[in-house]
Amino acid sequence: MARTLAFDSTTVIKKARSLFWSKGFEAASIPELESATGLSRSSIYNSFGSKRGLFDAAVQSYLDEIVRPRLQQLTAQEVSPEALTEYLDGLIAVFGQPEALPTCNGCLLINTANSPLSADSHVSQVVQAYREELEEAFSLGIQAARSDLDPSVQQRLASTVTGLVVAAFALVRIAPEQARTLLADAKTLVISEH
Repeated sequence: MARTLAFDSTTVIKKARSLFWSKGFEAASIPELESATGLSRSSIYNSFGSKRGLFDAAVQSYLDEIVRPRLQQLTAQEVSPEALTEYLDGLIAVFGQPEALPTCNGCLLINTANSPLSADSHVSQVVQAYREELEEAFSLGIQAARSDLDPSVQQRLASTVTGLVVAAFALVRIAPEQARTLLADAKTLVISEH
């Protein structure tokens, strides 16, 4: 008879996610993961297969609980013309709060893209899929906000806004004001007349 888990895996994954988000996969040690999650090394390995298995669960949690709820207004059945500028305004506001997790830690997936772990084909596919998910959501926001533009222009604009948001997440830990400027530039592109 299999033993039942004596811990709440959702809570454990969230605690591990916080550590991976702040330190990165490589720098987060097993002893730190044990301390953060309250699990022993053997429990981590028995439950998640490896440190990497726990990281993969943390990434899925990050996408489901952090990223997708913020994109929800851009991926809804009916997208408001203001949805994308509201998303950008929200990020600008968060990046203005030094203690906010995205300001302190950037983006878990963008950070991972700039780490040795990105050489792993599965990880690079997850990061690429995340970037594509952002671009698709921004594209829907641009279509709602700028129906006056040719579809090819809308797509180029979505790609540019995605690049600016990704760059802002890459910069925010070391230069939050410049990250906010990139987001403001993205907003200007969305609302400006062509």
